[in-house]
Amino acid sequence: MNHILVAENVSKKFGEHTALSNISLEIPENCIYGLLGPNGAGKTTLIRIINQITHPDTGRVLFDGMPLAPEHIATIGYLPEERGLYKSMKVGEQALYLAQLKGLSKAEAKKRLKYWFDKLEIGDWWNKKIQELSKGMAQKIQFIVTVLHEPKLLIFDEPFSGFDPINANKIKDEILELKKNGTSIIFSTHRMESVEELCEYIALLHQSEKILDGRLTEIKKAYKNNIFNVGLQVNGNADGLLKELTEKFAISSSSYDRSIDQLHFTMQLPSDETTLVLNHLAAKANVNHFEEVVPSANDIFIETVNGKGA
Repeated sequence: MNHILVAENVSKKFGEHTALSNISLEIPENCIYGLLGPNGAGKTTLIRIINQITHPDTGRVLFDGMPLAPEHIATIGYLPEERGLYKSMKVGEQALYLAQLKGLSKAEAKKRLKYWFDKLEIGDWWNKKIQELSKGMAQKIQFIVTVLHEPKLLIFDEPFSGFDPINANKIKDEILELKKNGTSIIFSTHRMESVEELCEYIALLHQSEKILDGRLTEIKKAYKNNIFNVGLQVNGNADGLLKELTEKFAISSSSYDRSIDQLHFTMQLPSDETTLVLNHLAAKANVNHFEEVVPSANDIFIETVNGKGA
């Protein structure tokens, strides 16, 4: 597997404060990689190191197989959480200026800006000043100038901040399209539902250390606890059947829907007894559903961080 970015034993201190402690990451090419962690975990410091705003005290970063160097800045796009547009400048004038800073000619910048302004339906904003726009409208401009130079690596820090649901969905679709076209993406957010939708890989930082990383589907498998949600058609014997099952198995969160005569409950099983228990249930009642509970990214985040001490 090829990697767009590799961090090897990266550490960074600011005075007595350790911002990063011996962080190693491998970010595959052409994937969306979630960089997660509570506030103060070290995410922003790592992003600043990748953007060469600051440098590690120890360790190194490789970009596309080579030691990270100033010339790589032109092939990285960064959308920070704190936006940095000049409020008194006109939208078009500012977008052209920022595009040329990234190495585009004025003619090429105009061509690409027209494409993106039309795509996001903001063509009539060209002569507006940033201060005339809402936060969400300004966010669209910042997104465009981040992706305009078609970088190999994009870093999005809370990219949906300030957007209403419709525009957040539009930006999500654009991020997926960029990935489809070969761009590698680092995605930093506290919105775990966005992680579920977008990220193939994640790394979780906490108190300056990496405490978890890997493919999200594999991490979910590792965090499963053999817990199942069960629904049984009980033919009027809900109380008796639930009592019998509770004596045999670890059952919680039970409820009974009288309108359809269905008993619902959650049960945790020994890992090697799933088939045996399912057969036992089927002998007692009609099994309408028997579904394993897979932990969400949010569940894993909370469990892992709390396990390390929040």
